[in-house]
Amino acid sequence: LPPCRDSELCIKDLHFDEVPVRIYLPKAPAASTRRGVIFFHGGCGIFGSIRSHERICRYIARKSDSVVVSVGYRLSPESQYPAQTLDCLAATERFLKTARNYGVDPDRIIVCGDSVGGTFTASVCQELGNRRDIPKIRAQVLIYPFLQALNFNLPSHQKNAFITFLSRERTAHFLLKYLNKDCSMKEAILAGSHVPESINLKYRKWIHPDLIPDRFKLGYKPPLPASFSPQVHEETKELFHIRLSPLLAEDAVVSHLPDTCIITCEHDVLRDDALLYKKRLQDNNVQVTWHHLEGGFH
Repeated sequence: LPPCRDSELCIKDLHFDEVPVRIYLPKAPAASTRRGVIFFHGGCGIFGSIRSHERICRYIARKSDSVVVSVGYRLSPESQYPAQTLDCLAATERFLKTARNYGVDPDRIIVCGDSVGGTFTASVCQELGNRRDIPKIRAQVLIYPFLQALNFNLPSHQKNAFITFLSRERTAHFLLKYLNKDCSMKEAILAGSHVPESINLKYRKWIHPDLIPDRFKLGYKPPLPASFSPQVHEETKELFHIRLSPLLAEDAVVSHLPDTCIITCEHDVLRDDALLYKKRLQDNNVQVTWHHLEGGFH
């Protein structure tokens, strides 16, 4: 569908290195170069589009007087993982390099995304953190992001297991659909049978219920240990990729990330992913602003 008309914005459909984008430019004259926002929509990597998130992108552009670039990355299963992240990466690089063509200060560009868009945001910022040939991303905004596929038994998974829209079961189902895997492995993934003990031990310093603040653990009951399945592990190794689980990135990567804003919701299975990432960022001296929506849903 074509972009809607807006009295305050000039809206254009373009391509950045073959990746479709929709750019929202404020019509009012600017006293100087504007800020830029790169937006990655949510939808588990298999749903959503530029069109589905047009209202929020127009809102951001109007309220912040910023140039917003909404990225129409390819969807799975027609385009297999990691095509989605690669599209987001390509569009971001192109905008950082050509920002002045759109009246944007290249040193004042943030990357933002909701749900899996938050995953892509974290991944793009990690991959571009040490680049010297392009401007630095000024900040990242993670809106209830998915950040790890090791542990689906954290307090937020347990508390919100049957929440409408994004239940614990649906999270695993959509994850496997996104990777074009057999969804019959869903129960094994939820139990943790895909994770060998060596990986559990390696990452428990970053992914463990003990790292969640006590106020979010009321009523939490540790699950029984799951038996490891070598077959499931072999078929789902992508779950341990940093592009899919940015929470697994090493400190040398995390310490170079830009200022971060994290938004979490009370009734969300992914709440604890964001809380764990918040702790990792703060432990690595990255400035973090955190907004938690009591009563909020994914």
